[in-house]
Amino acid sequence: MDQIIYLLPFAALLGFIFIIWKSKWVSKQEVGNKKMSTIAKHISDGAMAFLKAEYKILGVFVAAVAVLLFIKSTNETTSNGYVVISFISGAFLSGLAGFIGMRIATKANVRTTYAAQTSLNKALEVAFNGGSVMGIGVVSLGVVGISLLFLIFNSAFGLEWGLETVLNVISAFSLGASSIALFARVGGGIYTKAADVGADLVGKVEAGIPEDHPLNPATIADNVGDNVGDVAGMGADLFESFVGSIIAAMVLGAAFVSLPAFSSSFALGPVILPLTLAALGIVTSIIGTFFVKVRENGNPQKALDTGELVSALIMLAGSYFLIHAFLPESWDYINNRGEAITFTANKVYFATLVGLGIGIAIGKITEYYTATGKGPVRRLVEQSHTGAATNIIAGLGLGMRSTAIPVIGLAVAIILSYHFAGLYGIAIAAVAMLANTGIQLAVDAYGPIADNAGGIAEMTELPKEVRQRTDKLDAVGNTTAAIGKGFAIASATLTALALFSAYMQQANVINIDISKPHIMAGLLVGGMLPYLFSSMAMGAVGRAAKSMINEVRRQFRDIPELKSALGIMKKYDSDLTHITEEDRKVFDAADGAVEYEKCVEISTKASLKEMVLPGLLSIIAPALVGYIGGAEMLGGLLAGVTASGVLLAIYQSNAGGAWDNAKKMVEEGVTHEDVHHTKGGDSHKATVVGDTVGDPFKDTSGPSLNILLKLMSIVALVIAPSIALDINKSQSDQTPVGVEYFMGGDEDPHEVNKATSMKSQPSQPASINFSEVVSVDTDGQFVMVSEVDGC
Repeated sequence: MDQIIYLLPFAALLGFIFIIWKSKWVSKQEVGNKKMSTIAKHISDGAMAFLKAEYKILGVFVAAVAVLLFIKSTNETTSNGYVVISFISGAFLSGLAGFIGMRIATKANVRTTYAAQTSLNKALEVAFNGGSVMGIGVVSLGVVGISLLFLIFNSAFGLEWGLETVLNVISAFSLGASSIALFARVGGGIYTKAADVGADLVGKVEAGIPEDHPLNPATIADNVGDNVGDVAGMGADLFESFVGSIIAAMVLGAAFVSLPAFSSSFALGPVILPLTLAALGIVTSIIGTFFVKVRENGNPQKALDTGELVSALIMLAGSYFLIHAFLPESWDYINNRGEAITFTANKVYFATLVGLGIGIAIGKITEYYTATGKGPVRRLVEQSHTGAATNIIAGLGLGMRSTAIPVIGLAVAIILSYHFAGLYGIAIAAVAMLANTGIQLAVDAYGPIADNAGGIAEMTELPKEVRQRTDKLDAVGNTTAAIGKGFAIASATLTALALFSAYMQQANVINIDISKPHIMAGLLVGGMLPYLFSSMAMGAVGRAAKSMINEVRRQFRDIPELKSALGIMKKYDSDLTHITEEDRKVFDAADGAVEYEKCVEISTKASLKEMVLPGLLSIIAPALVGYIGGAEMLGGLLAGVTASGVLLAIYQSNAGGAWDNAKKMVEEGVTHEDVHHTKGGDSHKATVVGDTVGDPFKDTSGPSLNILLKLMSIVALVIAPSIALDINKSQSDQTPVGVEYFMGGDEDPHEVNKATSMKSQPSQPASINFSEVVSVDTDGQFVMVSEVDGC
């Protein structure tokens, strides 16, 4: 078993072979006509230009933080300058994950459009295979990164460091991944929503044309945004969740290594187990991808669910054998509170079941609140018939209400996993939930590919049945995206709690006592930070969208060919099937007149500029509180951020998803009180406004909050050795001062008095005299505490 660590990189190698194979398969599919390939090239060029510009800025950030980390770590006894290698590796692989996803998504979109001309199953196959490259690539990069760093530091450079130092150094890998993920998520979200708002409000509401129509100047930027936000951003998001949960579990598992129970078995078992479960997840996710197939008139959602179910079942069986192979049947452990806990391999396995179960449950709950045809979205549609105001009010209420069941579920999961295996159980539950990230992300990345495919079909004026097939895929993609966001929130909660527990262990913080003023202050400030962060993200989208709206209006007003073509669209109510030959000439003259690059430039510049401040907030805030207020105040801050951040993330993501699908239901046509509502009507305009409000909720601030929770916990974990409490002072600070209650027994009151005095805090004056500590009743029982002089 000691050699198992050397085999883990080969699981990642299997994943790399899979993504090379699938990438080549996607590349071999037919692109379509010249117009399709030209539009696809515009989208690809815009996406890659944004990624290149973003990574240049992030390169400077990574270099600056690396220097600060080196200076900090060289002055610590349980860390060293090698943290820079871990940090840069995490940042690089996180960026690479986004690049791989972006590259394949911009290849698969146009090929999905072409495949949709043949059948629904063929289009699903192309879109899902494109998504699977992203999903398997992310988990493979995570496993190979952590396993190689552990091999290098534990078996080569760090032979004399000790396990604690090795894990402290590796934890910077998660910091690098999280830093890039936050900037990618915020930057991508600002980009895509600025374009989306411009395309929707000016294109749909004012000009009366579809958002993906070639006359809409923001349409290319909108499609680019789907890739930079929902592909690169989501990929980086789940990459850092994936590696963060693994590293947190490894840190917590290190506490067991020196116990006698592990001397006769695999000593590093609890440390390597999380990484091995993640490696198993690569295999199960690959197997699951082969079960995603749909018939021509079938439901793509069921096909995707089948693949996920197969992966989950294999993971359930495989994790049982791995846990029993890596851990002894039982062992005893005394935690830093002095509590004796008995762990068993079966209980650790039960914790993994809790993690898998809550992940599936959160997904289903999210689907209920956001999917088309479900009760909450139907009621939201009904509220839209009386205007935009009632639509927005109903959506806000839906989002708030949707927090109840997921939070209760997460609370139950936390309690159960802690009951089974303590803090290690919570960390293992997070790892189990994220073990099948490969196929979960494949399902999630399929959505924006299908969305792009529909946009290309609209822009190239392909037959209606093609758009109907891509719309069917896209509608499922909206639901899978909402489920993916719910999954990301749930995993972020457990991962943040596991990281928080690892931080407390590293910083020698025994508990967070909110009766202490500085801890309560940290709690309140932490609760405020997600709102401040969301405000920054919302404000950024609003400012960028304003520039986008003004640019789209300018083009509609100042470009003669475009203005004339819009007149033709209004004349025929957007249905050009009966257009005259003369009007067709006027309409075709606008081809090439639209200045797409202007809108792409606005989104790119705005997102790169606006992503900096929210990103810096999440890194600077915990560092300042930790170094100025101390380890306990930082613990209060993390508790506040987690509590309010989880609620706000669920609320924003579900409200935004419901608004989006309410709009799609009206576009498909709904009947209310014997009136049929469809595209172009007042109800449709109300849902468009609601969707526009919800866009930054579900695609910018909401998803970014997931990363905020984890990044702040990771920053705390990295700086923990610098601000750690003195272990003796930490323990004495948690003991009640002056008195203890004793019930029963034949203890001598003088011994009680002596024991009580010894437990007083060092900071108390030595002159305090304890008198009449106890009274003794007729049965010799100590039942009452009397006065303590001087207190």
